[in-house]
Amino acid sequence: MKHTKQTLGRLGALLLSLALVLSVFAGCSNGGASSSSQESGVSSAASSQTEESSSALSSAAESSTVESAASGESAVSQAAVKEITVKVVHSDGSEKEFPISTEAETLGDALMAEGLVEGEESSYGLFITTVDGETADDSNQEWWCLTKGGEMWNYGADSTELSDGDTYELTLTVGY
Repeated sequence: MKHTKQTLGRLGALLLSLALVLSVFAGCSNGGASSSSQESGVSSAASSQTEESSSALSSAAESSTVESAASGESAVSQAAVKEITVKVVHSDGSEKEFPISTEAETLGDALMAEGLVEGEESSYGLFITTVDGETADDSNQEWWCLTKGGEMWNYGADSTELSDGDTYELTLTVGY
């Protein structure tokens, strides 16, 4: 008899937990109306439990469901944020690193949003003319060279998709 009550108690707790999880996923858009109807159905199915154990199990299930839902939401919202680093090498050889936290999909969008670069749109995309306040002088054959990990990067800044942890270099270069 005692074993049967424990089994029914566990079954009731499991059903209650399931109902709470479903209400979190399904009840968000309708103001929780589905949540209350599911909970009342579960509580009547688990009516053989004593009030104390039902209330304790319900509280435990609610808090674990809320915690897991909250951590799941924060993981989803943080997944889009990327932490990248851009190292700028100026004409005098001085170097400056810029850590950037961005939701931008491309390097060009991230650099423009930060105000780190200025440029002109061309048929090939963004042509970077100014980085960190220093403008390349076309009459001296100066241009901004984009590299990743020290290797020449064969893509334009606005066609370079970002990943968390990426590091890029922009170096003022002389000669075509």
